[in-house]
Amino acid sequence: MKRINITTVVAALLVLAVFGAIHTVWNRPIGVAVLKVGFIYKNDESTPYTYNFMLAEDALTKALPGRVQVVSRKNVPEDDTIEPIRELVREGCQIIFTNNNSTQMIDAAREYPDVQFCQGAYSVDDHSGDPDNYHSFAGAIYEGRYVTGVAAGLKIKEMIGNHLITADQALVGYVGAYPISDVISGYTAFLMGVRSVVPQATMRVCYTNAWNSYNKERMAALRLIDDGCVVISHHTDTIGTAVACEDASASRAVVHVGYNQSMADVAPSTSLISTRINWSPYVLGAVEAVLEGREIEKDVPGSVFGHDMCAGFDHGWVVVTDLNRQIAAYGTEAELNKTIEAFRKHKIDVFKGDYTGVDPEDPTDTVDLKQGYKENEKTSWPTFHYVLDDVIMVVE
Repeated sequence: MKRINITTVVAALLVLAVFGAIHTVWNRPIGVAVLKVGFIYKNDESTPYTYNFMLAEDALTKALPGRVQVVSRKNVPEDDTIEPIRELVREGCQIIFTNNNSTQMIDAAREYPDVQFCQGAYSVDDHSGDPDNYHSFAGAIYEGRYVTGVAAGLKIKEMIGNHLITADQALVGYVGAYPISDVISGYTAFLMGVRSVVPQATMRVCYTNAWNSYNKERMAALRLIDDGCVVISHHTDTIGTAVACEDASASRAVVHVGYNQSMADVAPSTSLISTRINWSPYVLGAVEAVLEGREIEKDVPGSVFGHDMCAGFDHGWVVVTDLNRQIAAYGTEAELNKTIEAFRKHKIDVFKGDYTGVDPEDPTDTVDLKQGYKENEKTSWPTFHYVLDDVIMVVE
């Protein structure tokens, strides 16, 4: 009798174990063997902005061979994003990335709730009404701007020491697309990096009112060089500013600091360093999350604001590239490594000091930076939008 009872109990336990395993499988997020991934690009590889974003697509196919199938659309205007999205959905894409700044990505997320939509550098700081399958992300690029500003400051200090310029000629030029927070935050961080080495440095900013105009960017840079700027940087989408510096270098001392990609190939004698957002950690992490049936924001390392994410040097979302050791000041590499490590440990307050500033769109909106301003504290989109008094001049 004892033997019958033991056998019955063992059989019952086995049945329960099987049902338990089935229940676990049925209630576990289901992943997929091969994932079709869509990319929608504002431009193509001829522009540094889109080229930089396309590096993430390349990294994805190399990291997950046989597990992903990539479909892309290039040169998609921001106002015409919805139809390419629908095409990718019809082709079976289960996650779609874009570097387009368009509300149509959010509209598509509502239209296709079973597809994940991920938008890089989207200019909205309130995502409270977004659907759960819509995600935004960006690197804390102000950190990279500051670090490259340190490199520029060391170069200016060397110029002063070699009597190429005087201390009161420590003038930095910046070509920006538009007077929006994304651009203002970047050039302010860059100047703060310069002034951490050369406290008397000032900046002149020239807007092109276009993201992607080689001629406007080049002419704006030449104008700033003619005004006496010895360093030129930019937040625009082409190589125009780098070419301007290279052209002008035959007759005057000037260096270039790039964005989105190395500019060494077009400005070999004046390109000092560049910085860029590294989109790969997010793209790879988001795809792996969908492959394994997990939530993106719980799987990708970084600061999370609902379905919005941001990170900097701490998680490899921001990098500096191609320090030109032929023209960099002595000790630059060591100083940059020290500064980057400080950012990784969150020990640098970029927007802090004895400064006041004004919103160019609203003179009643001012800021005093004695207490500091925390960038990317609640959103991946840069929100610092004040032009600093006395040290930054916007030229027409």
